[in-house]
Amino acid sequence: MANNNKVGGIAYLKIDGVQFKLRGNAEYSPTNRERESVTGQDGEVHGFTEKTMTPYLSMDLTDSGGLSLQALQDLTNTTVTLELNNGKIFQLTGAWCVPQLKNGTTDGTIGDVRFEGKFGKEILSNA
Repeated sequence: MANNNKVGGIAYLKIDGVQFKLRGNAEYSPTNRERESVTGQDGEVHGFTEKTMTPYLSMDLTDSGGLSLQALQDLTNTTVTLELNNGKIFQLTGAWCVPQLKNGTTDGTIGDVRFEGKFGKEILSNA
């Protein structure tokens, strides 16, 4: 029987099917729209405006001897998958690495790794 009480904790990150050492701070957004409410001086709510947003996945990684920051930075049109402990999966396709990557040599952290992509989708657990 599935454990429906899991809400966080263990997670796995894969880029084009290859698992990376996910350090933490993973955050994602599948949404492609942002809305802002519009209110008038007349005291009425007039509606909202909408603009296109880019789906993303950001995280911290642990450095390893075989990980090239340049190779990671050069990725474009890639698929990034985050598998969560609660059974949910987030998949970002047509993705590229956005920020300049930096290695924290004191603790081996590659922080603020962010991928943005054309399509982001959540695959919900049926458990």
